Amino acid sequence: MTTNTDRVQDRAARHPPRTPEDLRSHRWFGINDLRSFGHRSRMKQMGYAPEEFTGRPVIAIVNTWSGLAHCHAHFPQRVEDVKRGVLQAGGFPVEIPVMALPENFVKPTTMLYRNLLAMEVEENLRSQPIDGAVLMGGCDKTTPALLMGAASAGLPAIFMPAGPMLRGNWRGQVLGSGSDIWKYWDERRAGNITDADWEEMEAGIARSDGVCMTMGTAATMTALAEVLGMALPGSSSIPAPDANHPRMASACGRRAVELVWADIVPSDIMTPAAFDNAIRASAALAGSTNAIIHLIALARRCGVPLALDRFDELSAGVPVLADIRPSGRFLMEDFYYAGGLPALLTRLRDRLDLTQRNIDGRSLGEILDRATVWNDEVIRPLDKPVSTLDGLAVLRGNLAPDGCVMKPSAAEPRLLQHTGPAIVFDDYNQMAAAIDREDLDVTADHVMVLRNAGPQGGPGMPEWGMLPIPTKLVKAGVRDMVRLSDARMSGTSYGACILHIAPESFVGGPLALVQNGDMIQLDVPERRLTLLVAEDELARRRAVWTPPARHYPRGYGALFSAHTGQADSGCDLDFLQAAGQIAEPEIH
Repeated sequence: MTTNTDRVQDRAARHPPRTPEDLRSHRWFGINDLRSFGHRSRMKQMGYAPEEFTGRPVIAIVNTWSGLAHCHAHFPQRVEDVKRGVLQAGGFPVEIPVMALPENFVKPTTMLYRNLLAMEVEENLRSQPIDGAVLMGGCDKTTPALLMGAASAGLPAIFMPAGPMLRGNWRGQVLGSGSDIWKYWDERRAGNITDADWEEMEAGIARSDGVCMTMGTAATMTALAEVLGMALPGSSSIPAPDANHPRMASACGRRAVELVWADIVPSDIMTPAAFDNAIRASAALAGSTNAIIHLIALARRCGVPLALDRFDELSAGVPVLADIRPSGRFLMEDFYYAGGLPALLTRLRDRLDLTQRNIDGRSLGEILDRATVWNDEVIRPLDKPVSTLDGLAVLRGNLAPDGCVMKPSAAEPRLLQHTGPAIVFDDYNQMAAAIDREDLDVTADHVMVLRNAGPQGGPGMPEWGMLPIPTKLVKAGVRDMVRLSDARMSGTSYGACILHIAPESFVGGPLALVQNGDMIQLDVPERRLTLLVAEDELARRRAVWTPPARHYPRGYGALFSAHTGQADSGCDLDFLQAAGQIAEPEIH
């Protein structure tokens, strides 16, 4: 197998050390013709002298900040920190604002817009005088979108993670964003906490800049960006308010300039073996199931044909070692002080390809030689894991012929083999209207089914997969049930939730044929999800099934619906999946 060390060495052999004339920006600024006159004059219009931007790598600081991007509220200052590093290394920094995707605020879901942000990143880098980039992201979809866009652009780039927020606090109890919301919401519905208690939590659960401090999608994806080699070692778990964070940002700026001179691009770093490392690391972290979709999409942008079954194959037998909520007890701040991601990877050393290179130029083996676990409670030894249950399982069967996923470690063990009658909701609003009804005909043995929540049905595959337990059951003490859907769920969620069922119901997948009372069998050890209905009956139902109307008649939503893939293919747009550098623009 070709490693990224081989790729970097091959590139160095093909390309001698670069000169200022080799820079992409030289085509805009360095040529003595009418076009370059116009380009230089506009730079001078902004107050820049030619010696500032000619003959120097132009580094785009791709910023996903906005006034509603709560997790990225510190990014205006981090831009200045990155600029400092770029200038120190002899580059010319330019801030390029791109679409912000603040989780919670964007409806129906940020996932609808991940591909749009990836397109925006790619086109910004392609169309302007950019030599390299620092990618500033962290909140759930920003990390994969930035990496996807940069991979397709084929320019040198480094990822700067936003960092987790500080621990939440309520009446002396540590709160974790997302995970504790779900837990205490059930307690409120059960009448065990008051409205005043709930309001106090609102003010204590998110108390600093940064992304969710649980092992949600944000923490998972920034960690995997580091495992893939696109972020500096140890950078993904630095808390956003920590003084190490701006120092890391400045280091990203310096390294971006060096990457341009070395002509190292994302596909040199993100190799098949790097993705295998990321899958194993995600299992040990009990990472978000959303990572599966994002890694598949990103891998295919890099020319790596990553398939869903690879996750099950590589995750099998990898114990959960990060004792972080929702699967564990601690939070990302604790993880950072325990040694962070490099420390955790030392526990997996024998399962990783140590030849893979980080964006800083070192191999993974060299990085792990200097890493230490400082707290065995937070980062568990192999013989004392958080759980020996798989952090991920890929299931198949007549309900999910193209696969679906589950986190066994986050479910009550009794539910890993379960057969029960279906209670079906055709959409989220129907489910939300019914869930609090005292007369809802449901028991703890039922299998809750939500459909029309996939890539096209949602639209955008919202995080509706952790269906709420019906209120009458919550009051009776039930805290987990088998729930299945073609939706995603937040990485901060938990429970016996089967997700990403493909193909989705909206396009006629088998989920569309389930009826109330149908028996559904879940067998996680056997990796099976089965609708216990005869094939001739399913054929009859399929013959009378009518496709729903499309959600969007125009705009990006219509483009997304016409071209998005299913969950098992990464939900990328079909015309963006091909690997390879984009064509260089004509300069006029």
